[in-house]
Amino acid sequence: MDAEPLDARAGAVRARGRRLRTVRAYAFGVAGLLLAGCASMPDSGDIRPVQASQGVDSQVRVFGVPPADKASPAEIVDGFLEAMTSDDPQLETARKYLTEAAAKNWKPGSAVTVLSSGLNRVATRGEKDPDGPRWKVTGKKLATVDEHSAYQPQTGAREYEEYLQLVQDGDKQWRISTPPSGLVLSESDFQRIYMPVNKYYFAGGTLVADPVYVRQRTDPDSRMDPTTQTVQSLLAGPSRWLAPVVESSFPTGTELRTGTKSLSYDGQNTLRVPLNDKANNVAQPQCKKMATQLLYTVKDLTGSRLDQVELLRSDDKSSSLCSVTEVSATAIAGRPKIPEFQYFVDNEKRLVRMKLDVSSEDQQVRTEPVPGPLAALPVVKVSSAAVSHDERRAGVVSEDGHGLYVVSLVGSGPMPPPVPIGKGGKAPTLTAPSWDASGDLWVADRDPQSPALWRVPGGTGTPEKVQVAGLDGRRIASLKASADGARIALLVEESETSKILYVGRIERPDAKGDLSAVSVRELRPAAPQMVDVTAMSWAPRGRLLVVGRENGGVQQARYMLADGSMVAASLPGATGLSAVAVAATEDEAKPKPVVAFSEDGIVWLPPGAQWRTVALGGRAPVYPG
Repeated sequence: MDAEPLDARAGAVRARGRRLRTVRAYAFGVAGLLLAGCASMPDSGDIRPVQASQGVDSQVRVFGVPPADKASPAEIVDGFLEAMTSDDPQLETARKYLTEAAAKNWKPGSAVTVLSSGLNRVATRGEKDPDGPRWKVTGKKLATVDEHSAYQPQTGAREYEEYLQLVQDGDKQWRISTPPSGLVLSESDFQRIYMPVNKYYFAGGTLVADPVYVRQRTDPDSRMDPTTQTVQSLLAGPSRWLAPVVESSFPTGTELRTGTKSLSYDGQNTLRVPLNDKANNVAQPQCKKMATQLLYTVKDLTGSRLDQVELLRSDDKSSSLCSVTEVSATAIAGRPKIPEFQYFVDNEKRLVRMKLDVSSEDQQVRTEPVPGPLAALPVVKVSSAAVSHDERRAGVVSEDGHGLYVVSLVGSGPMPPPVPIGKGGKAPTLTAPSWDASGDLWVADRDPQSPALWRVPGGTGTPEKVQVAGLDGRRIASLKASADGARIALLVEESETSKILYVGRIERPDAKGDLSAVSVRELRPAAPQMVDVTAMSWAPRGRLLVVGRENGGVQQARYMLADGSMVAASLPGATGLSAVAVAATEDEAKPKPVVAFSEDGIVWLPPGAQWRTVALGGRAPVYPG
């Protein structure tokens, strides 16, 4: 294997073509062991625990180069910026570029600033100045990662500016006395060093994904592996954005047992997690909810199978608090039932359903009208619809876009009267509706005179107008409530030709006599890289499937985390989608195929295959939700 050129990461912080000052270590030993394993399988030996992070660690590690003797101020600045990207324990090499006081007080783990490209630096004072040289470091800010490991896309002004003051120490060596408060990384370095993970907390009886970022390898400060970092972050509590609407089952102050740096599986695929004394006296139901949060948080982090999580007391390495299996955790997590059908509106303006089987070679997909009053024509012609998670009711918008009906999908009976939302008129104003797991129905009215977001409690209650903080009079083009009921995705009309996707937090009155109305708070961009979003749907693990285009780019469909950071996975052939609707189930145990509306009609995408046509014509495909 040829060694990688030292200047391979040219874009990281180099503004003037300097060479990369890092040394890389390749894990040749791992490959050798694997090859040796093919030659002979051992039939004896001790059973050893499997590290929970095994398979996550990269083969490439980056180590900073300490400052050279009598290095110039420019070399000190460059060396420090490069050393911030290293894997040194406690970032020791980076601290060598700082004064003794600055090295002691610098807290690189407090925050991360992510720049869309490399850093530029320029001297702002002559190097012979008696106060010492001062360097201005600039760049385009893409996002920050706060002390809770939560990703925050940058909104508004994107200019990053930092001043690094240099002084000479007692040995006449230049050192930095005013480092940045945290790490400053280019986007490429951030993606190399960090990875997205989900923590899980409860909103009512349902688990909600809280996306955060942890280091892909051992954290330089804590010396914890990625799984242990994630568990530590879970115990510390939810991100600030999600905290008002979720809660953790762990008692306040719960931490890992002192000295825990890694977590291991035993031979039964059980992850044992030692906790401090704050958790020693919890009741079994609460303990099992704690273990459920841990199981869902950890199970996607490793290639190893995870069947069970066991929580251990603080006073004994083998004393169990409680445990949950994957099966028992599923019941506690309150996840929506697995959808039985997919739905869309056919050419006759009927709501129909179908069953797409990803394992079947049969190309023929059979559709049928939904049962109940909607099966009869022409009582109400449908333009869009949403089906409740239990698939017993549908919220449908009439063909003229003014009438919203909540209709039973079981039994028979007359068509119910419309829900009193909307004022009528010539142009259609109601968006496609959406159900959350609590049974509330959501819809937006695009009436230019009185745009609003509406919620129908339980699907049968009196409609309530929902305040959306930060909407500022803009109209909602479409919406999708998350199955957990804690978040809602809103596609907002920024102009006649551009729509921007936001995710808002749904704040509900508590059970302690608070009669305040349900509201949507803290809208944040969910696809800031895209200048125009045309369709979206919630997807497994708290992600969004988004159809849109980047500035100057072509239409694409990508999975995005709800915090606005992009996940690499994308769908093939997205340019063929006509950008009206995309649907994807949130079920994790048995994922369903993506269903979409394209210029060819209703299409679906089996895993690992190409798009297939369901029906020529039709529109508005949806899964329950």
